[in-house]
Amino acid sequence: MRTEKLLAPSILSADFSKLGEEIKTAEEAGADIIHLDIMDGRYVPNITFGIPVVEKIRKTTDLPFDAHLMIVEPEKYVEDFIKAGVNMISFHMDATIHSHRLVDKIKNLGAKAGVVLNPATPVNTLEEIIYYIDYVLIMSVNPGFGGQKFIPQTLNKVSKLKNLMKETGREDILIEIDGGINAENISKVSKEGVNIFVAGSAVFKGDIKENIKKLKEEMYVL
Repeated sequence: MRTEKLLAPSILSADFSKLGEEIKTAEEAGADIIHLDIMDGRYVPNITFGIPVVEKIRKTTDLPFDAHLMIVEPEKYVEDFIKAGVNMISFHMDATIHSHRLVDKIKNLGAKAGVVLNPATPVNTLEEIIYYIDYVLIMSVNPGFGGQKFIPQTLNKVSKLKNLMKETGREDILIEIDGGINAENISKVSKEGVNIFVAGSAVFKGDIKENIKKLKEEMYVL
């Protein structure tokens, strides 16, 4: 199993009037990845931002961009997101018809490909696609809004996913979690074997540098 622990601040909770500045502050504080929540108002009820914003903020940091596409027909947009500077793209399999084809497209364009599990989506839906993906994003809230409370039952999926990874020989896959992650629960989540921790409000509400310092300390409390 992969052992790295990476913090991915979600800019959905940042102050958009000074977005570049807050991303830079997060980078200086030790952020490992910048998480981009892309919502279209169709797959989820909210609308966030798109490719023009990604192009602008790409100029502010060299950190990897991890785009979680909460959009229908993501295959129409992945090439433009990658051209805009995205390094990792995850999508929901029920938002596209040909998941395997989309994974191939993402990887052929030079990015990492991931699949998202909603709180009610079972791990066994990955049984065929797991051979081709680079990471799995487990949603610990229902997608579409920031600031939601962590759903503790979603942690059960981590052990199930690890079992599936072992059975299929895909122990190189990274496990990412998103939703309600904060300094009070990140240690417990880390102990389950998660690699990438997405945090929005817990990073950008208050002192960004202090928040990241605390989160990264707790990530390694085993």
